[in-house]
Amino acid sequence: MSPGLIPPARLVITGSECVGKTTLTTEVAARYGTLSVPEFARGYAERQGVPLTIHDVEPIARGQVALEQAYLARAREAGHQFIVHDTDVLSTVAYSHHYHGECPPVVEALASARRADRYLLLDIDVPWVPDGVRDRGERRHEVQTLFLETLTRFAAPFTVVRGSWDDRLRAAVAEIDRFLMWPARPPAGTTHRTD
Repeated sequence: MSPGLIPPARLVITGSECVGKTTLTTEVAARYGTLSVPEFARGYAERQGVPLTIHDVEPIARGQVALEQAYLARAREAGHQFIVHDTDVLSTVAYSHHYHGECPPVVEALASARRADRYLLLDIDVPWVPDGVRDRGERRHEVQTLFLETLTRFAAPFTVVRGSWDDRLRAAVAEIDRFLMWPARPPAGTTHRTD
């Protein structure tokens, strides 16, 4: 592992709805024998059973952080080099702006303080599959732009991953292997695109 990274490093698989985040997170975690941190917001939304408002944004962000902290503690005990997240608080920021036109400053501050070591931003070049929780498939380009803007605004180091499901896994593995071997933590805002 890179001497510039303090284990367990945090890798986040992020992006808009229905781009394969959960599937890729699970595959990556299995391949590297590490832990995958689930997305808190989905379970929260399902439990609420009503449309979410801006008042739900902070509880979602704090729930995500608590989940991440629990997994980080487990990863440290197990001696894992890194853990992989199925989204993080930067996603909460992006979705807050998408649904509510704003984000509570406390959540933006939390996202800034907890920026991960590396992000894989999944592109929207795969089919949309509605499932009763996902919505706004017709606005995928708008949401993807929001994710790009949010990662850039927070100076988060990210790689755009695109292509078929198999291509995404291959690209993710190649990027993670590079990430683990970097001589030092990549500079904030560094991007690498898999065009």
